[in-house]
This record gives sequence, structure tokens and C-alpha cells, in this order.
Amino acid sequence: MKYNRKVLLLIFSISIFNYVDRYILYSVFPLIKTDLKLSDTQLGFLASAFMIVYTCVSPFMGLIGDKVKRPLVIGTSAIFWSFATFAGGLSQSFKQLSFFRSMVGIGEAGYGTVSPSYLAEWFRKEVRARVLSIYALAIPAGSAIGYLLGGWLGQKYGWREAFYIVAFPGIVLGSLAYFLKESPEREKKEITSFKEYKALFSNKTYLLIAASQAIGTFSVGGLSAWMPTYFVRNWGMSIAEAGFKFGAITVAAGITGNLLGGFLADYLRKYTKRSYFIVGYLTFFLSAPFAVMSLITSDLTLSLIFIFLAEFFIFMHSGPYHAAIVEITPSTMRSMAFALDIFILHALGDALSPTLIGYVSDKAGLLIAIFFAAVYLIFGGFVSILAGRFYMKEHAYKS
Repeated sequence: MKYNRKVLLLIFSISIFNYVDRYILYSVFPLIKTDLKLSDTQLGFLASAFMIVYTCVSPFMGLIGDKVKRPLVIGTSAIFWSFATFAGGLSQSFKQLSFFRSMVGIGEAGYGTVSPSYLAEWFRKEVRARVLSIYALAIPAGSAIGYLLGGWLGQKYGWREAFYIVAFPGIVLGSLAYFLKESPEREKKEITSFKEYKALFSNKTYLLIAASQAIGTFSVGGLSAWMPTYFVRNWGMSIAEAGFKFGAITVAAGITGNLLGGFLADYLRKYTKRSYFIVGYLTFFLSAPFAVMSLITSDLTLSLIFIFLAEFFIFMHSGPYHAAIVEITPSTMRSMAFALDIFILHALGDALSPTLIGYVSDKAGLLIAIFFAAVYLIFGGFVSILAGRFYMKEHAYKS
């Protein structure tokens, strides 16, 4: 096996458990609510606590990632968040669990800022959208495994035991990451400083990509946090059944959507340099109506089909937009670029949405809260169109 494929395999495997440890929380919301006697607003804040810390720490991790060897950051980050996940299972109060979920955010911030650029640099530019789409498959696959394992383990053994079990693979995989080499492209880089973040704020294409991702992350993050609970309350499912069905839908939609998005963007790239953004705005415009229809239908089967279609389309933009960021930023500051991207998309996205949806749910009901999150996806399409236009002005004929 070629070395770059070994890198892809290990990074993908770590990413899987990145999202398993993040999303297992959502599948056991009802169990935590009963055990710790929490409101929906407090449940939402458990997700937001992770995202707030993840978002705020990311810029600093990006600076570190552009100064030291990235395999060191990747390995240490995976081990750190895995121990924090385990510790979360020991929590006896809302404050304790909030703290440990925040610590998971620190570990995942280190990994998320450096892994996309590290992986991309091992592959030719012509195939990066496809490679990063495969990398992005970890989002649906890992979240689905989190839902499935969380629902099954939580119902069979308890939510604490579910946390303990999923923590161990990240420790093993993180240890293996220490043996990875730095990419040849990165070995020739210059040292960066925190001041170089200023350059990214003058890159309009970059900022619009991050803004569109923030819109998608607000909606998808909120839906991911609350849809299993919606299944339990609205359709009378058990926790295990809700976790299994939403997890299965997510992994099927994510795999097909991510792969199609990456291959479609690379194929269209032969005919137009705007291909990443065409795929981007189409995914937003197509996902929103299906998300809404999944809520208003009175038929469970149709609801599940519509949820699949909504997730299928929204996952399509992940690989192309990661590839676009790699293209429009210099190799000397790509970790910083992904760090600021993470900051923007989560600060304006799922750092807010789980708590806001929980708050609206307490006031008006969960259905109304999720409905507004679904409609919000439409705005991502318009921002993506603007991103494509600025890309053609700023970058298209420089690469």
C-alpha cells in the first residue's frame, strides 16, 4: 500500500472516532435527562459547551499546527479527547458533564484544524476533492456509529458505560499517529505567526465559504442533536430504535452524498473552475425542502425518506469546500485557515443551535424548533453563490 493511502486510512479511522465521541451524547439525551434531571435547554447546552470550547480553542491550535509537526498534534489530540470522553461518564452533575464535554472540544480542536490540510498535501491537486470527500465520510459514518452504539449501549448498559466503551479506540489510534511522517510539501514551509490570521480576513472567497458552512452547520448540528429525541417523542420510538434508524439514515446518506459531491466537483472541474461552488449551492437548495417535508408529513416511512434525502444533499458540499480552502490558502498557513474556518462555522453554527433549539422546544415544542433550523438551510445556497463569484475574481486564474 502506498504511503499516502496509509495516511488516508489512519486519518479516516481517527476521524471516525472523533465523531463517535462527539455524537454519542445525542443518542443518550433522554437517559441523561432522566438521570441528571435536566431541562431541554440544559441538554442543548451540553452540545453547545463542546462547540463553544472547540470553536474558541481552534485558532490557537491552528497556530500550533503550523509551527510543529502535525502528526504530533493529531496523536495528542485524539488521546486527549478520548480520556475526556471516558471522564464524562463519571460525571454526577450537569456542571461536571459540561466541563468534560468542553474538554472533548479541546482535543477535537487540535485534530480538526490540522488533519484536512495534512491529508490533502499527500495527494495531487486533481484528486483532492475526492480524497477530502472520503475524509468527510467520517462525519456521517462516525456520527451514525455514535447514534447506533449510544442507543444500543445506553439502553442495555446505561449512558455512562457507553461513554467508557467508545473512549478506548481513540487512545489506540492516537498512539499510532505519532509514527506518521510530515508531508513533503510542509517540510519546506516557513514559520508562521498569529498575525497572519489577518490575511484570511481579506480573502472574501474564504470568508464566504466559512459563512455558508456556518449556516449548514447551524441547521445540521441542531438536527443531529435533536432528531433522535424527536423520533422518541413524536413517533414513540425507543431510544435504541431512534438511534439505530437515525444512525442508519445518516451513514447511508453521508457515504453516498459525500462521495457523489467529491466526484461531481472533480468531474465538473474539467469544464468550470467554479465546480466546488456549483455543488455547494445546489446542496443547500435541495436539502432544505426535504428537511421541512420530513417534519410535516404524518407518515413515518415518508419522514425517514425525506430525512435521508435532506442529509444526502447537505453532505455533498463537505469535500468540495475543504478542497477549495486548500486551494485558496498557502501551504504555510493551511492549519490556521482550517482553524479560523472551524471558529467561524461553529461560532455561528452548532455552538448555538442545540441550545437555541432546546430553548425554543421548551417554549413552543420541539417540532417548531427543528422546523426553523431546517428552513435556515436555504440561506446557505445564496451565500455559496456569492462565494463562487468572488472565487472567480480572486483565485480562479491564479491556480
